Amino acid sequence: MTRELFGKGPDGEDVHRYVLTNAAGVSVDLISYGATVRTLNVPDRDGKPRNVVLGFATMEGYLGHHPRLGATMGRFANRIAGATFTLDGTVHRLPVTHGGNTLHGGKRGFDQYTWREIEAGAGPEGQRVVFEHTSPDGDEGFPGTFTVRVTYTLTAKNELCIDYLATTDKPTVANLTNHSYFNLSGEGSGDILDHELVLFADAFAPVRADQIPTGELQDVTGTPFDFRTATPIGARIRQGHEQLVYGWGYDHCYVVNRPAGAPADQPIHAARVRSPKSGIVLDTYTTEPGIEFFTGNVLTGALVGPSGSTYRQCDGFCLETQKFPDSPNQPSFPSSVVRPGTPLRSRTIYQFGVG
Repeated sequence: MTRELFGKGPDGEDVHRYVLTNAAGVSVDLISYGATVRTLNVPDRDGKPRNVVLGFATMEGYLGHHPRLGATMGRFANRIAGATFTLDGTVHRLPVTHGGNTLHGGKRGFDQYTWREIEAGAGPEGQRVVFEHTSPDGDEGFPGTFTVRVTYTLTAKNELCIDYLATTDKPTVANLTNHSYFNLSGEGSGDILDHELVLFADAFAPVRADQIPTGELQDVTGTPFDFRTATPIGARIRQGHEQLVYGWGYDHCYVVNRPAGAPADQPIHAARVRSPKSGIVLDTYTTEPGIEFFTGNVLTGALVGPSGSTYRQCDGFCLETQKFPDSPNQPSFPSSVVRPGTPLRSRTIYQFGVG
């Protein structure tokens, strides 16, 4: 593992870069700003390494306006309707950041802070880095002093494991996820519409025009949202389905099929994606109840990656493992409440191979 200075954060603090490697030729490049995945190199079917995530060559790119490439999202990833929620009878008002709602934690979410290094080196499963960030009581309107650790581990089985551990001193709500944009053909290679996707989910959460969930869970059968068998991402993305219009493509939370009786701390196989060009396969496992499938609909060509290519719509996809959007306002959704003495624990595994 290597560690070096990458640049300066928005408050003048040092931002460090960490490179984790394994014997199979996989490497992941992390930076402490936003606890961010910057590059992720994986051998293709011919053994040639390809960077399979979108990012920036320099610190300046991360300090500019961008759609959270590779970052850790919090305190509440995704959307909260009306920028408000009620917890234990108290109304909490948040910053309005997206069409009257709150998106990804407010005006300054966890992705816009430099996280502290707690540990870096060899761990029981492989090379790892542990980052920590503390969000004070009232930060962006959220109650409670909330401290979160995220551990990135690269294993010998070509897994990038992301473990979250968070505590609070007051009841609060939280939703943590990683916002990497994947392109299994390689960063800067064009769009991901030919990627073959399987989502192990029988239902998804439809949204209103402002992308807030309606509160129902809809069967995917007979809709463009059915990816239970391998289907190119672009096969139905241009259909005039109302939900695709609302999201400008796919930007929806799927309900992970969790077997009855499976322990809550057991990561469940949620998705598989394969690039026919490179042969690289990504399998996603998670303890979370949902997975937000997003096709990079906000990429406009204004950003330039380390390859020198601009990022345009559908040049990357996200598999954001998480609680359901707007769950603080949706009593039928799995709870996102975190209370003192009961830490939030979550694990997501991105495993790479060829096929």
